[in-house]
Amino acid sequence: MGTMSLVWEKLSLGDAALHCLGVGDPEEKIKATCDVAQLWKAGCLRAGSTNGDLPDTPGRPLRPPLVAPRELPRRKLTSAVGRAALIHAITHIEFNAINLAWDAVCRFNHLPKAFYDDWVQVALEEAYHFCLLQEHLHSLGYAYGDFPAHDGLWEMAQKTTHDPLVRMALVPRVLEARGLDVTPGMMERLRQAGDLRATFILEIILRDEVGHVAVGSHWFRYLCRLRKLDSERTFRHLINGYFKGETRGPLYREARLQAGFSEAELTILEEN
Repeated sequence: MGTMSLVWEKLSLGDAALHCLGVGDPEEKIKATCDVAQLWKAGCLRAGSTNGDLPDTPGRPLRPPLVAPRELPRRKLTSAVGRAALIHAITHIEFNAINLAWDAVCRFNHLPKAFYDDWVQVALEEAYHFCLLQEHLHSLGYAYGDFPAHDGLWEMAQKTTHDPLVRMALVPRVLEARGLDVTPGMMERLRQAGDLRATFILEIILRDEVGHVAVGSHWFRYLCRLRKLDSERTFRHLINGYFKGETRGPLYREARLQAGFSEAELTILEEN
């Protein structure tokens, strides 16, 4: 703790979050994430926003190459390379999720301390997921960067930089929540393919992601109340504006209800 304090003690949380966001090397980003989360929880970082300029793109390694989703090759899980490609895709999502959490911390100012507590914890848990997946990739003979990936999560982050309400509605509650729907099916396919380690890792991720989406739900509703907006009507308006025809199920309704969705909101998603 002493060495870390010497490095970080003069920074605000916003400055520290911006540093984490800008780190490109995955190992260094994980270390910075763990350091900052530990110091924030211990009260060793002062609250406050950053004076630095926020980047259009976060720090990331040169690989994987980023391509359009339609350009990603389809591989069957019956092959070892197919299973590795799926694990790599999830690893990339978790790497992006670290950046999304830190971006929320350093971009959106003047929110309650609990907002920053929540997103620092999310960053820490996403880093843990990344480490689990990267370790499993290595056991399969591959590394993060060995397969192409797409940048859909960060593209939506760029579209929601102007308003934390819009960010909370659309990134955690739409894009990341989609993981709640598809993860059980991936787990079953990996189980059938004999990759029990990957299945176990996805069980951990699914459990934690329910909580992450719930964080988005909580702060979306908080901001709606603050602005005297009806949350369900606002959610419908944003879905229609950003995702017309792109959110239909099947939905994992039980997980989504645990993550703070109302029945009306699930109907909005299914009918969109």
